[in-house]
Amino acid sequence: MSDIPHRRLNPLTGEYVLVSPHRTQRPWQGKVERVQETSRPEYDPKCYLCPGNERAGGKSNPQYTGTFAFDNDFAALLPLENSGQAQDDPLFRVEPEYGICRVICFSPRHNLSLPELSLEEIEDVISVWTDETRILSGNPNIASIQIFENKGELMGCSNPHPHSQIWATQRLPNEPAKELIQQRAYFAKHGRPMLEDVASREMEADCRAVVINDHWVALVPFWATWPFETIVLPRFRASSLLDLDTARRKSLADVLKRLTTKYDNLFEVSFPYSMGFHQSPFDSQDHPEWTLHMHFYPPLLRSAVIRKFMVGFEMLGMPGRDITPESAAERLRELSEVHYKNT
Repeated sequence: MSDIPHRRLNPLTGEYVLVSPHRTQRPWQGKVERVQETSRPEYDPKCYLCPGNERAGGKSNPQYTGTFAFDNDFAALLPLENSGQAQDDPLFRVEPEYGICRVICFSPRHNLSLPELSLEEIEDVISVWTDETRILSGNPNIASIQIFENKGELMGCSNPHPHSQIWATQRLPNEPAKELIQQRAYFAKHGRPMLEDVASREMEADCRAVVINDHWVALVPFWATWPFETIVLPRFRASSLLDLDTARRKSLADVLKRLTTKYDNLFEVSFPYSMGFHQSPFDSQDHPEWTLHMHFYPPLLRSAVIRKFMVGFEMLGMPGRDITPESAAERLRELSEVHYKNT
């Protein structure tokens, strides 16, 4: 199947992706275009995320020295008391959605990104993500906690200061809702979590794994849609960040630093992506079918300036890719884990 068109099933969503490897037999042949990156200062007096600076509405950041969390001043979701009225119409249905939006600044330094942080600093970020999950999951009106980072202007990031967001909602959003259905069906049939089996099979296959340590594996999934898409899976049973002890958080920091460094090294540019955790629903029910995991969705295709777009058949039919997941994994695997800025 390495050189003929075929489609692959994404067992997490039940949807297919078209793979057409014959269209690009040597996807990295030819000129590799690079961009001249604009250097950023350690502190930007105009940045609303830097320590001590004023945010919207007159609020000011403290002179924080580590990871810093606060309520989003431009929250996409509002408190329960501000929820609107439902509209029960089969064609024009409206459901009010309550939620809480938080911002997590990774570092006081304006000019760093995740792979440029130290392991200890990434561990601190993971600890804050875990603390935020613990607090938000205690809210009886919250069912889903979505931690995510949009990195780079290509992904719509409005501020280059290193940060992530958390949106906690009263209902499951579309993607985790699809994953819940698929994981639940697999568990009912096989008696094991789907992604636990995926991690085990991928470790045996050893053709799509990119970064591995004692507790985690980052790999290009068999069903990947984006050219250098990866998924990070635990090699132990966990359904949310609340299941991680200190050693496993430290181990996750190691994988994230190594993986994101490889991303930056691929085209020697601060690599854009959207990434995030999918944790089990926080609905007071047991979810033995669910495995904690992270998705990385980067858009770059052949260079720092050539990106993939979902257009035409991909918008109207199904997503597609030319570079096989196996080829993408091999390319990422062979990259150095020393950041290109330090070589």
